[in-house]
Amino acid sequence: MTKSMTAFARADGPRFAWEIRTVNQRHVDANFRMPEEYRSLEVALRGKLKAHIHRGKVECSLRVENTATEGEGKTIDETALRQLGRLLDQVSAAGHTLAPVSALDLLRWPGVLKEQAADFEVLADEIMDLFERGLEQVVEMREREGAELERIVLERLESLSSLVARVRADAPDINSRLIQRVRDRLAELDIEADATRLETEMVIVAQKADILEELDRLDTHVAEIRKTFEDRGPIGRRLDFLMQELNREANTLSSKATVAETSLDAVELKVLIEQMREQIQNIE
Repeated sequence: MTKSMTAFARADGPRFAWEIRTVNQRHVDANFRMPEEYRSLEVALRGKLKAHIHRGKVECSLRVENTATEGEGKTIDETALRQLGRLLDQVSAAGHTLAPVSALDLLRWPGVLKEQAADFEVLADEIMDLFERGLEQVVEMREREGAELERIVLERLESLSSLVARVRADAPDINSRLIQRVRDRLAELDIEADATRLETEMVIVAQKADILEELDRLDTHVAEIRKTFEDRGPIGRRLDFLMQELNREANTLSSKATVAETSLDAVELKVLIEQMREQIQNIE
């Protein structure tokens, strides 16, 4: 299935939230923004990402909402409690009289009582599952946009194919008109030419102006593009290459043009190719 390289997804959980953005880029380039305590998960996260995304720049941001264990209540931060005890001792040692401090007073001190953190493996599993959910959203969006890009390109390709067929149908008449133009010019100059030599020159002129080979190659590339859209893997690079080949043939056709109609047709071909190329730049 054709996929685009542009998408955005957000996956929210009770403790974490992932934001994943993808934009155009020739190769896959993933950047993870996440708290350092979860950085050890990055290798596994990259593995999951590369199984779904093969081209594009990807920005993945993890935000921590709340890592308290639901139903576990609170716990005492022993370090904070000891620090508070030392501060109270220092105040007493300095000769200051303190009102009696109860256990409840100690617990109310900022930082002494904290939410009990969940086990790291539990948090890691939630991060990974949430990331997969975000990736699924990204893939779905890329597939929807990719289907629309494919529709646009195939529509332009159909126009290009019809244009090539029209130029092919006109080619014999154009060659006949070219040869007749040469004969008329000789007649105007009142030059008596050797019949055999004249026939040879006519053949050379016709060969130089012959565009059937370019038209055949254009048809071949059109067929290959249609076939490429049937592939399941990444197709953007191949389509981009085929656009270059189409443009090469259109340029040759333009250089061989002997009448205004063919020159205009070559220009129209280039316009269609450029319109397709712009869309293909966003196909994975």
